[in-house]
Amino acid sequence: MTATPTIPVPVPEYVAPHGLLAGRSVLVTAAAGGGIGFATAKRTLEEGARAVVIADVHERRLGEALNALRGEFPDRSVEGLLADVTQEPQVQELVDFAERITGGIDVLVNNAGLGGSRRVVDMSDDEWNRVLDVTLTGTFRMTRAMLKRMQPRGKGAIVNNASVLGWRAQKEQAHYAAAKAGVMALTRCAALEAAEFGIRINAVSPSIAFHEHLKKTAPAALLSELASREAFGRAAEVWEIANVIVFLASDYASYLVGETISASSQRA
Repeated sequence: MTATPTIPVPVPEYVAPHGLLAGRSVLVTAAAGGGIGFATAKRTLEEGARAVVIADVHERRLGEALNALRGEFPDRSVEGLLADVTQEPQVQELVDFAERITGGIDVLVNNAGLGGSRRVVDMSDDEWNRVLDVTLTGTFRMTRAMLKRMQPRGKGAIVNNASVLGWRAQKEQAHYAAAKAGVMALTRCAALEAAEFGIRINAVSPSIAFHEHLKKTAPAALLSELASREAFGRAAEVWEIANVIVFLASDYASYLVGETISASSQRA
């Protein structure tokens, strides 16, 4: 008789680093706080990145993130800058800063995004535009600015944070789902152009990963329900998503172009 698995399946042990990004320089947007961005910055350093630049719009949390990373990795270059990806001058300032500090960015992680819950009939233009401006157009702005630096060097990797909502439907998520579907399309199209210069652009598509900001902005009952639908009966840990981002940024993904990897327990 086949044993009945225990649901939810426990979180696995934290994966030991393997030097996947040894000697690389990395720029991560929206990396303050305890979400996927911070987990990614931390994971890239664990995987041997020589320099990491993080950006966010929250000054206090950005400072806390910098202190935490510098405390854990005192032998590495860890810098940060306040930056709003909806503002083109700030995007240019961030890329200039990161390039100057590191001597050239090898990996860009476009993690900045904005969600919310609202039925279409009740949604204002401002709500719609704000979510798309941060999530989709912000990713475009950062990609455009970084490609101008990477293309002359003939190398680099860009990883975008998408979402399974770019594929599937959920009530009150029309603006966010449209933005993330746009991120997927941007990834595919920009990747073909970038490939001509030896640059890889791909995306990760998380289903649900619990972190403090999400818990503050979504009802607990909804989060519990969404997590229970996953194959493991639980939400992802933020570091599990960061692992996929690191893989896509690494040489192990050398032949992936314009792909969106679903990290969603096959429930996309």
